[in-house]
Amino acid sequence: MKVDGQHFRSIWLEPDGRSVGAIDQRRLPHEFAVARIASVEAAADAIRSMLVRGAPLIGATAAYGVALAMRADGSDATLDEAYRLLIATRPTAINLKWALDQMEQTLRPLPSSARVEAAYGRADEIAEEDVAINREIGRHGLALIEEAAASKKSGEPVNILTHCNAGWLATVDWGTATAPIYCAHDRGLAVHVWVDETRPRNQGASLTAWELGHHGVSHTVIPDNTGGHLMQHGMVDLVIVGTDRVTANGDVCNKIGTYLKALAAHDNHVPFYVALPSPTIDFSIDDGLTQIPIEQRAPGEVATMSGRTADGRIETVRVVPEDSPVANYGFDVTPSRLVTGLITERGVLKADRNALCGVFRDRAAGR
Repeated sequence: MKVDGQHFRSIWLEPDGRSVGAIDQRRLPHEFAVARIASVEAAADAIRSMLVRGAPLIGATAAYGVALAMRADGSDATLDEAYRLLIATRPTAINLKWALDQMEQTLRPLPSSARVEAAYGRADEIAEEDVAINREIGRHGLALIEEAAASKKSGEPVNILTHCNAGWLATVDWGTATAPIYCAHDRGLAVHVWVDETRPRNQGASLTAWELGHHGVSHTVIPDNTGGHLMQHGMVDLVIVGTDRVTANGDVCNKIGTYLKALAAHDNHVPFYVALPSPTIDFSIDDGLTQIPIEQRAPGEVATMSGRTADGRIETVRVVPEDSPVANYGFDVTPSRLVTGLITERGVLKADRNALCGVFRDRAAGR
């Protein structure tokens, strides 16, 4: 997608053909900076520290991490250690395991001398597949926005509510939840996005608002508690969110607070859609509430906030009393019954096993 008219991806292979470049998302929205990742350890740290984040981008980063490990040493022992190191970085996003399994399946049968070229090749393919998948998500989701636009008065924008960041910064390009929005905007449809700030870490306010603004999409940042009010007053036409894992029966695990938006949408008859690439579907589990591990992150993400001061400095301040305990659950699960539809690269599907297994027979069979 575009940053002030210039095309960027969130991750790429550098011209040296060895190291990896990535946008450092920890420094947005106040500074646009690029990081260089030159080892598997650096790739693991980039995922763990959230220099890169978002389920599809985590998977692509892990794939390049394996390639970097193979460049250092193509042995089975190094492949095993790279897998162990990277899989431990983030427990909830299933794309991480999917990408690592893809790399292992590609590399394991090969002699060590052939693994470097094959590893970079498969990592590049995973990145390109993500771009193609998200482009198709945009195409299928565009039809939903066009349908909503047809019911509006001439010139009225379609109002879409998002949560967290499921934009191109969370993928290699296009995004998941934002892909239909970018498609609609680029076609000249009037769209407006309500951007949840998404505490903690403020990925909505810091990342979604940043990328929408730089691409020229109309948007308004709102406190997380505002969405229900907007829906009650007819100010939201549809909700589109992303996801870090979807179960075989259509339960959706996404950034904490998504479930509350789904409840508000259900109560106010607002369509609630989830945009996802098929590698985000975990066909090995059925019950999201009991079977998806929910990451619990550092208390400091809740207890402190960072921002730019009036004189231009970036400062972190504490907003919670020193002696108050903090709980920081990173994700929640939205039951499939609250999901209007799943926007995938193969169409908009019901959130249930029959639909998912019927359309993604290859994924369900583990291919």
